[in-house]
Amino acid sequence: MKDWDYENEQWTKLPTYLKHLPLFTRHIDLFSVCMRFLWSIVLKNILYKFYIRLEVRGTPFSQIHKEQPKLIIISNHASHLDAVSIAASIPRRYWLDLYIAAAKDYFFSNPVFMFFSQHCLGAIPIDRKDRKGEAINLILKLLNELPRMWLIIFPEGTRSKDGKIQEFKRGVSIFSERTKTPLLFTYLDGVMQLWPKGQSMPKPGKLILHVGPVHPPGPIQEVYAAYKEWVMTINPNAFAELKTQEEPTHGNAEQL
Repeated sequence: MKDWDYENEQWTKLPTYLKHLPLFTRHIDLFSVCMRFLWSIVLKNILYKFYIRLEVRGTPFSQIHKEQPKLIIISNHASHLDAVSIAASIPRRYWLDLYIAAAKDYFFSNPVFMFFSQHCLGAIPIDRKDRKGEAINLILKLLNELPRMWLIIFPEGTRSKDGKIQEFKRGVSIFSERTKTPLLFTYLDGVMQLWPKGQSMPKPGKLILHVGPVHPPGPIQEVYAAYKEWVMTINPNAFAELKTQEEPTHGNAEQL
């Protein structure tokens, strides 16, 4: 990851999809703040009140925010609703500290998606074909340098086809261990029924977000085992059959 010098031409050469991140901005972007506020009204007060009925169970986010200025929020991943559902459950006053690790080839694939991802989601672009580890270095730098940051990331790396939770990839443990950032366990119950993979639009219905324990940094096997133990108390049928996980030899975005 380059150390960008704001006083020279490097700023003009910075990729557009990175210019919204606080490492590269030297002031509060009032436009993004306003867009985030407007989006929060649409999301929290309309979509997740009348179209999807969202219920949050577990430790209140207000209590967690007092104790944990930096967190990696992990959850199961079965739908494009997952990230926005977690965001909708978090009070809007914490949204300026909230970021989402998002696939660059989807969320930054066109100007409309890019605008939404930058100014409404605070998305961090993850290039899933990146072999140089640039996505990993970017997130590590953000977690190390920002005074407050809640990062939503899905350890499975991609959406589940059948709703079963798959093996976790190493990326979440890399971020957690190298930056000493704890992990917040969450579980979305019912999201697969609302918007399964392959369906063009979500259906109306009820969704429950369970907010679980904060887990200390640790190897991915320990994180997966602890997460599984917790989720099994909510849904004993949530997990796919575990396969043998090979140790990757290179740091790349596929670990995410």
